[in-house]
Amino acid sequence: MPDTRGTGTTLSDNSRSDLVEKSDDSAPATLVDTSPPDGGRKAWLTVAGAWMVQFSTFGYLNAFGVYQDFYTRDFLSHSSPSDISWIGSVQLFLMYAPAVFVGSAFDSGYFHHVQICGSILLVFSIFMLSLVQQNQFYQVFLAQGLGIGLGVGLLFLPSLSIVSHHFRRRRALATGLVVSGASSGGLVFPILLNHLFANTKVGFANGVRVSGGIIALLMIIANCIMRTRLPPKKRRGVSIRHGLLHIVGDGAYTSSIAGAFCTNLGLFVPFFYLQLFAADYNVSPAITTYILAILNAGSTLGRILPVALADRVGVYNMLLPAILASAVLLFSLFAATDTAGVVSVAALFGFSSGAYVSLIPPLLGTLCTDVSELGLRMGLAFSLVGTSMLVGTPIFGALLDTEGGAGRTLVWWKAIVFAGVRPLSALFPLSPCRPCGASSSLRRAQRGRSILGYPCCV
Repeated sequence: MPDTRGTGTTLSDNSRSDLVEKSDDSAPATLVDTSPPDGGRKAWLTVAGAWMVQFSTFGYLNAFGVYQDFYTRDFLSHSSPSDISWIGSVQLFLMYAPAVFVGSAFDSGYFHHVQICGSILLVFSIFMLSLVQQNQFYQVFLAQGLGIGLGVGLLFLPSLSIVSHHFRRRRALATGLVVSGASSGGLVFPILLNHLFANTKVGFANGVRVSGGIIALLMIIANCIMRTRLPPKKRRGVSIRHGLLHIVGDGAYTSSIAGAFCTNLGLFVPFFYLQLFAADYNVSPAITTYILAILNAGSTLGRILPVALADRVGVYNMLLPAILASAVLLFSLFAATDTAGVVSVAALFGFSSGAYVSLIPPLLGTLCTDVSELGLRMGLAFSLVGTSMLVGTPIFGALLDTEGGAGRTLVWWKAIVFAGVRPLSALFPLSPCRPCGASSSLRRAQRGRSILGYPCCV
C-alpha cells in the first residue's frame, strides 16, 4: 500500500521517484507517472545540448589560465598576479553564487527563459571583452569578471539539473557525459586562444571574437535542442525559509558542503596558474602552450570514468580518493620543475579534479529524497561553495607575489602549500558522511537506493 504523508503527497511502491499528488476533494487520487524514460531521442538531444552549454561556460572558464598568463606578462602587466586572478575567481564565484535563485527558477518551470537570457549575456560580454584597452584593469574586470561570470551563472546549473528530467537509473552516467563538455571546452579553448593571441595578424581582440563566435553558435544549437519533460513543481504552501531550514538540518548535506568549500579553495589553482608556473620554470614554450589542454584532456576522462563507476561502488567511495589524489598532486608541484614533471602533474591532476567536479551533482542527488527539492539543494550548495572559489585563487596569487614590484620574482612554495592543504582539510567533514547512517535523508530513502536512483553511498 502506498504510504500517505501529511503533505498530501504519496510515494508509490513501483518507483520511489514517482510522486503522486492527491486532490483535496473526495475523488480518487490520480496517479501521475513521473519516472524518467532513461533514454530516447529527446533525452539524448537534451544531453547533447547540455554538453554544448558546459563546453561554452565552464569549459571557457577552464581556459582562464591562458588569460592569467597573458595578462600577467603582457596585457595587464601593471597589475599583480593576485589582482588579475580576481577576474577569474569572480567568474567562478558568479558561476555558483546565483545558483540558489537559478535553481528555484528551474524548479518553477523557467528553464528556457533562464537559458536564453544567460546565452545573450555571455556572448555579449565576450564581445565586450574584445573591446577593452591594454592596462585598463577595470574594463577587463567588468566585461570578463562580472559579465561573463553572470552569463555563465545563469547557464551552468540548469544545464546540469535538466538531466534529472530524462534519466534516473543512468543519471550519473548522463551527468558525467554532460560535464565532460566542460573539460572538452578546456581542451579546445586554451589551444585556440594561445595560438590566436600569439599570432600578430590576429591578436587579443580578434582572438576573443573568434571564441565568442564559436560560443554564440553553440548556444543557438543548444537552446533549440534541449527540452524539459516535467511540469513546474507545485508549491505546497511551505515558505522558502522553512525549506532552507529543513535542508540545512540534514547533517550529511551540510558536512558535504563544508568539504566541498575546503576543496575548492585550492582545486582550481592549476587551472589559473599552471601555464604561468611552466613558463616561470622555463619549460619549453611548445609544451607551455598546450599545458592547459593536457590538464583538461585528463579532466575529460576524469569526468566520465569515475562517475560511471559511482553507479556501482557509490559516490562517496569515488569522491574521497579523488580529493586525496588532487591534494597529493598539488604538493607534487614542488618536484615538477621540468617538462616531464609538469606534463605528468597536469594530466593526473586533470583526471582527479575532473572526477571530483563530476561527482558533486550525483552526490547532491544521492542526499536528496524529494525530487522537488533538487534545484534548491543544488542551488544552495553551489552558492555557498562559490564563496571559496572567489577567495581561493587570489589568496594563492597574494602568496605567490611576495616579492612584488617591477621585475618581481614569483615565490611558489607558500602558495603551493596553501593550495595542497585545502583539499586535505576537506577529508575531515566528508569522511564521517560516508556511512549511510550518517544522513537523515538517506535513512528515509529506499534501502540501497535513494529516491533519485543513485546507489547508496557505501
